[in-house]
Amino acid sequence: MKSEQTAPTTIDEYIASFPPDVQEILQKVRATIKEAAPDAAETISYQMPTFTLKGNLVHFGAFKSHIGFYPVPSGIEAFAEELAPYRAGKGSIQFPFDKPIPYDLITKVVKFRVEENLRKAEAKKKKK
Repeated sequence: MKSEQTAPTTIDEYIASFPPDVQEILQKVRATIKEAAPDAAETISYQMPTFTLKGNLVHFGAFKSHIGFYPVPSGIEAFAEELAPYRAGKGSIQFPFDKPIPYDLITKVVKFRVEENLRKAEAKKKKK
């Protein structure tokens, strides 16, 4: 995101702040997440595109040389083997622009996170 701009308030604004080639990747990541989590809501959180469903689901964003994908630590741990080729932190994964973006893997991680959030929400309901 360009520093002279104000913080985006929508995912469309966020995506529009990048060059066309990056916009194309961001739109495809967004569509991939929407398809995997059709009931999730879109918002901006931490100045990044965010999907929520009974809590934060995933965040994503574009940086100088990669797409950052943030499925929280459990989303990374569950797919550690498949994510091994990518730089990862406790709750983040970096998909470099010079390699194909693994949209199928994004789909798997998002579906896992949907199930996880729904399970947690159901467990909370039962406690009450």
